[in-house]
Amino acid sequence: MIRSTIGFFLQIYLLDVVQISPFHASLVMFVGRAWDSMTDPAVGYLISKSKWTKIGRLMPWIIGSAPFAVVSYILLWYVPPLKAGKFLWYMFFYSLFQTLLTCFHVPYSALTMFLSSDQKERDTVTAYRMTMEAFGTMIGAAIQGQIVAQGHASNHCFLQNTSADSSVNSTDGSSLFNGNASTWQSQDSLSQTKISYMVAAGFVGGIYTFCTIILFFGVKERDDPYTAKSDKPIPFLKGMKLVMRHSPYVKLTTTFLFTSLAIQLLEGNFALFCTYAVDLRHHFQNIVLTILASSVMTVPFWQWFLQRFGKKTAVYCGMTWLIPFIIMMVSVPNNLILSYVVAASSGLSIASHFLLPWSMLPDVIDDFRLQNPCIKGLEPIFCSFYVFFTKLSAGFSLGFSTLSLDFAGYETGACFQPPPVALTLKLLVGAAPTGLIIIGLLIFQLYPITEEVRMKNKLALQELRDNSQNCDYALKDMGSKS
Repeated sequence: MIRSTIGFFLQIYLLDVVQISPFHASLVMFVGRAWDSMTDPAVGYLISKSKWTKIGRLMPWIIGSAPFAVVSYILLWYVPPLKAGKFLWYMFFYSLFQTLLTCFHVPYSALTMFLSSDQKERDTVTAYRMTMEAFGTMIGAAIQGQIVAQGHASNHCFLQNTSADSSVNSTDGSSLFNGNASTWQSQDSLSQTKISYMVAAGFVGGIYTFCTIILFFGVKERDDPYTAKSDKPIPFLKGMKLVMRHSPYVKLTTTFLFTSLAIQLLEGNFALFCTYAVDLRHHFQNIVLTILASSVMTVPFWQWFLQRFGKKTAVYCGMTWLIPFIIMMVSVPNNLILSYVVAASSGLSIASHFLLPWSMLPDVIDDFRLQNPCIKGLEPIFCSFYVFFTKLSAGFSLGFSTLSLDFAGYETGACFQPPPVALTLKLLVGAAPTGLIIIGLLIFQLYPITEEVRMKNKLALQELRDNSQNCDYALKDMGSKS
């Protein structure tokens, strides 16, 4: 839910509401995402060193980070009364919030491995979890979109024909004129937009708190069911090397790195694309809701599809389905009916992107366990590095896309942008995601865990559970070698 509000609205918020320069906005986006990516392995390391408590090993991280994450999230959507250095405020609170969210998300993602040892049950758990995540994404976009939508429409804009050195007032309030475009937002409407973002942040923060309470009282984690307990956990660096040398993990991570980049480029630039490239600013929030509603409804379809035809086939079908609709959305602009058709169809691919990466990661961990039967406790490392590379590359891509808008001549505060900005947005939403998806699918051809391999692993793991042995000698041997 929170990632969707940030993904869809943070960039347009920084540019059109806070009105920092595109260069500074790109710094905020890049530094925040780069820092976020580095916190994943750090949090994974700390979790791997954590001891079991009465409420588990993962739950204390989730509960402890939640209240501070809510406060930092609300401050992220507050415009401070500073004349200079506003971007430092957003860089700090964006980085702080991403760190606290990582303290929630890494242990939360690893919980799947501690709820069941059966592959089919884990797939069902993952499908249910990702359906709720898709639903949360829709709720976040709905709350944020409906509350702040009016501020991004052109109703509060007025015509400005004077030069850049002029000072002009309007009946709506003082001018926010700082360039050569002809239409600008009024001061009064901008103040209302700032308030609406704070109201939306309060609603979303309240839901964050409520859902964390449900998780705490509703979920109980269990210790690793595959191997015998040992008091000697494997050293973190040793575990990291083992994880990064596991070929299926590297190939799966690389594949979804590129496909995630495609989705994030679409998400991060979609609000600006609708506002300035295809003149659908009045319908942006409803188009987003159509995409997300479609994705929520089709997650169960993908759960059935992967069980019927296999996970690799589901990845190919899910991601290639998005490409023609991206091209159609960019090449046929300003067609409202077509936009809603494209949105509903694109939701099918977004649903597969929600479900499949996290459905396939447990298969990779199972494969690793069969090759290293006496090693346990590496689930947080798998999850944290799985997210690390995607976040790091996303930081580069979102920073690059915002910087590209700066070079194209984007002017903060203007209700309309020059033609180079529209062209740049079409490239960022159309050509770039298409190319990234194709690259990701080409890499995915090398992914070795087919349905046959997965079933063999399932039988082997069942035998391993039935004949588990104490592996202290193996851990001691590894410790002496390290």
